[in-house]
Amino acid sequence: MKINLPPQDRIALVQGIFSRVAPTYDLLNHLLSLGRDVFWRKATARRVRLFRTNRVLDIASGTGDLALLLAETHPGARVVGGDFTYAMLEVAGRKLKLKKNLQNIQFVGADALNLPFPDGSFDSTTIAFGIRNIPDRLAALREMARVLTPGGRALVLELTFPRWSFIRRFYNTYLNRLLPKVGGLVSGQALAYQYLADSIMEFPEPEEFAGLMAEAGLVRASWKKMTFGIVVLHWAEKPED
Repeated sequence: MKINLPPQDRIALVQGIFSRVAPTYDLLNHLLSLGRDVFWRKATARRVRLFRTNRVLDIASGTGDLALLLAETHPGARVVGGDFTYAMLEVAGRKLKLKKNLQNIQFVGADALNLPFPDGSFDSTTIAFGIRNIPDRLAALREMARVLTPGGRALVLELTFPRWSFIRRFYNTYLNRLLPKVGGLVSGQALAYQYLADSIMEFPEPEEFAGLMAEAGLVRASWKKMTFGIVVLHWAEKPED
């Protein structure tokens, strides 16, 4: 599936895809990752830094899994989950209603390239499985950095294509054959899951993405590979004043 589209066309494609798959998105996440997506989000939540504002922003929050986990993991923090696909936010809102004791979180409409928050509003910003869908990743990282307080931490959790040859062969088959078929069977949107496979395969290597974080003005960029390198957790910090 062609994903080298003009930025506005790709944004419209992504918004349409996630609007259509919203009802089955969580089920397929758990099914296609064999439940490992829960572990990856927990690893992200543990690396969140809270020290000044006690606020965390989860960008491209989707159906809210990471934002809800952040609120549960850090009950003393205020968590905001933002997304520009309202069908996904509707699912997140329904999930929040089921967690009647969770009072430290809200979901809002928000574009990752134009966040509706002042500079220095959050101690940490997170984005899980979302930045590969943003054509201008550098601009998105700069927005993440802008809304961070000095010393705050940006965390990016993303699927990627592993380096090990054996794993690459297996994962290539999984992405290009199994993922579209299973995703299409469950959601009725096979082309959407072919897009997701293509977007994973074209995501940059960790060293390249760390360089992009540095270009966005973040420092001490690092990363951790998980599950044979198919997922990478990146983090970096906004320089102190």
